[in-house]
Amino acid sequence: MFMSTRRQHFEEPTLNRSLERGIEILRAFRPGADLLGNGEIAERTGLSRATVSRLTQTLVETGMLEHDRSLRAYRLAAPVLSFAHAMRAGSPVLNTVAPLMRALAEKLRINVGLAVPDRDEMVYLESVRYNRRVSLRNVVAGQRVPMELTSLGRAYLAVADEPRRRALMAQFRERRQSGWNQIRDEIRSAARSVAERGFCTASWQPEVVALATPIAVEDRPVYVLNASVTTMAGIAETESMLAGPLLQLSGNVKAALAALEIRKA
Repeated sequence: MFMSTRRQHFEEPTLNRSLERGIEILRAFRPGADLLGNGEIAERTGLSRATVSRLTQTLVETGMLEHDRSLRAYRLAAPVLSFAHAMRAGSPVLNTVAPLMRALAEKLRINVGLAVPDRDEMVYLESVRYNRRVSLRNVVAGQRVPMELTSLGRAYLAVADEPRRRALMAQFRERRQSGWNQIRDEIRSAARSVAERGFCTASWQPEVVALATPIAVEDRPVYVLNASVTTMAGIAETESMLAGPLLQLSGNVKAALAALEIRKA
């Protein structure tokens, strides 16, 4: 069940296997899966129970996990949160791009997000929300969304290198099965839209339409910007409202990132 979100082999000779396996254990914790026993961790990571038991003990001793003795389970410990805070506070990209995103979101009263790929999901680096629906205002930095269903993910797939894209499509096909043909066609259509118009559109949640555009900068991960609204309007009408501002924001972000590289040099 959890195979698509983790590494299935630990054979890369340049990697420290114990460290990689420890990171896999930390990755097993998600919203809704915040308290896990050794058996659940083993299932989610594909590691043996003996390996999980040894590594969870080490992670507890190093402060990365807390052990709930009464429930015989583990949860992430506070230092993990401090790593995320350090990343956000120290990111020159976020410090540069976030004000541009916020200005557009406030001007149009829309949602604006910035995300990067992580395996077969997209992870929000920043999210500025102006949605009428409370549940959708709760999209925050660090939150994951499905790559194959969202405008964010489909925009990334449109510019991903071919080996990576093929591997991801195989994972999606295995995971989605009965609905795969429609999803595959929508991903292909999104790729054509990115090539021809610079953005793609998806509406994977009721009454929410989102546009996304990829930003590929040399020596950096592929970033994806999106803009979304809750609306009863059709996709074409929403595109006419959001495409121009989103693409202008993308241009401003690319210029800002280029300026960062000049300052580094």
